[in-house]
Amino acid sequence: MKKYFHFLIIIPFVITLSKNYKGAEYRTKESFLYGRFEASFKACGKEGTLSTMFTYFDGLENDPFSTSKWNEIDIEILGRYKNDVQFNTITPSIINHVRHHYVDFNPAEDYHTYAIEWTPDYVAWFIDGIEVYRQTDDFVKTLTHPQKLMFNVWLPIYSNWVGVWNDNLLPAFTYYDWAAYYSYTPNNGNYGTNHNFTLQWKDDFNSFDETRWVKATHTWDGNNSDMLPDNIVFENGKMILCLTDKIDVGFTDKKAPTIVSVQALDEYKIKVFFSEEVDKQSVESISKYNIVGMPPVKKVTLMNDKRTLILEVEKLDLQNLPMIIFNAGIKDLFGNTTSMVARNILSPPVFKFPIKINVGGNSFNDFIADKEFKTDTSSYGYMEGSKAVTNDNIIGTNDDYIFQTEINGLAKYVIKVPNGKYKIKLLFAENYVQKAGERVFDVYIQGKKLISALDIFKEAGYKTALEKTFDNIEVNDYLLDIHFAALIQRPLINGIIIEQLGTDVGKVEEIPNDFILYQNYPNPWNPSTTIKYSIPNSQVLSNEAKESNKEITSSRQVGIRNDEMKVSLRLYDLLGREVATLVNEYQKSGIYNYQLSISNLQLPSGVFLYTLQVGDYIQTKKMILLK
Repeated sequence: MKKYFHFLIIIPFVITLSKNYKGAEYRTKESFLYGRFEASFKACGKEGTLSTMFTYFDGLENDPFSTSKWNEIDIEILGRYKNDVQFNTITPSIINHVRHHYVDFNPAEDYHTYAIEWTPDYVAWFIDGIEVYRQTDDFVKTLTHPQKLMFNVWLPIYSNWVGVWNDNLLPAFTYYDWAAYYSYTPNNGNYGTNHNFTLQWKDDFNSFDETRWVKATHTWDGNNSDMLPDNIVFENGKMILCLTDKIDVGFTDKKAPTIVSVQALDEYKIKVFFSEEVDKQSVESISKYNIVGMPPVKKVTLMNDKRTLILEVEKLDLQNLPMIIFNAGIKDLFGNTTSMVARNILSPPVFKFPIKINVGGNSFNDFIADKEFKTDTSSYGYMEGSKAVTNDNIIGTNDDYIFQTEINGLAKYVIKVPNGKYKIKLLFAENYVQKAGERVFDVYIQGKKLISALDIFKEAGYKTALEKTFDNIEVNDYLLDIHFAALIQRPLINGIIIEQLGTDVGKVEEIPNDFILYQNYPNPWNPSTTIKYSIPNSQVLSNEAKESNKEITSSRQVGIRNDEMKVSLRLYDLLGREVATLVNEYQKSGIYNYQLSISNLQLPSGVFLYTLQVGDYIQTKKMILLK
């Protein structure tokens, strides 16, 4: 739980309830020296907010001007990110050891199990039972004070860190399913790494256990919200930490969803982003949308985050974009409905390729100036981090200025580009560290770790240009995502060059030449899971029949109507009894994702079968529902 930013030292806690926003914090009464701390939770996912699980030595609260004993271990999920979990240890004198860890899921879409193992020799972080990061540096040995287990949701003042806040995003909720503590019992346990931990207690959060927990009532500098006990709610076997205004507190929502942004992705697709999760049935009705002077919307798809909507339309004139009218009746998950509203459609970013970005600096030759990626409508920029510049000469380049400027401590660099394939060149120079092993980090591009344990000084030397090039980087969601994950110290980058190898406008994924039913994810699941399947282009099937000089037979006997095929997706129990019809309609070729939710079906725990049928083609897979 950060109460600082970029080495800004502040008073840890101030007991006052005077702020316009109300957060929540749940903390144990007992403090623990070492152990494994676990919890299952779903983050609130709102820009500008923080959902947390952390341990903290609260002895500083009796001595707020002393930071020499600061001990804290964090799991922090920033609402601005859809594929990132932040880990941090904070050691005496408020020294941070941060890693932004890439994850292949959105922490706000479903529950995941997060864990911290704290021992005298290491701190390790786990997600869904798998260790993903470990610190063994000397600073770990300064974590010597007993710490309390805490959870909170709050509103930091630092937009550079957590993103830009908007009052329309209220209320926000973080859901906790359970928490557990395992004591550190080396060579004598039955759980965790090397079976060195032993369960002491587990709380399923069915109600408030006042013998173990305390509802916090404080705030601190750097926090725009007060911690309010009324914003800790127990409902349906979950603890819900609420972020609200000072009037409508608790687990309630009296506001209709608002439209945060409307932007064309390309000539055929429009992205609509809502302030909160919206009801799928109400929002996917084509009648809710009228684009002035254009034919009706062709298709509406609510994405898995339940806040992003994709409208497929007839060809747009990107130089003269029309207005779109949203008719009344779009609902949020609390049943609040929107009124009619008209919005302008923003143009997609237009870049001249190759795109050359002087990260951390101004425009220079054919490099464009750097900027911060602040909101959903930003076209490119860094997320988090600090600018630094040197005037010294850089070895190995004629573009010294590009390598003299940098952003360090960044989590991401993102650029909105058309879907397609790209050649990416990343430019680095180590202008401050003069010893190998003092700055080391990983780099992910489009979710793939393409640079592992980069040590710029070790590889290139001091004040020397280093370039890393990657071919055939695919973008299929209109966003090039470069993710930086620290191993030691703060990651940095000096420049980025993006060359366009080919575009595939309007195509989200390459459609396979065959029917495919994928394994649902997550599996086991609760409360929701996604079933993905592909329908090949009908022309592929026709050509296959021609090449074999006969009719399409067996699994290729499909009913085709105007380039659409009759598709059914059904759910069965193990006795073969049909539980539900999920899809039963004609569909065009493409990649489809069906989201199955407990809220839609009354199902017991157990094993189920789901079957895709298109004509004579049939494929079945198993899924497990755990309640």
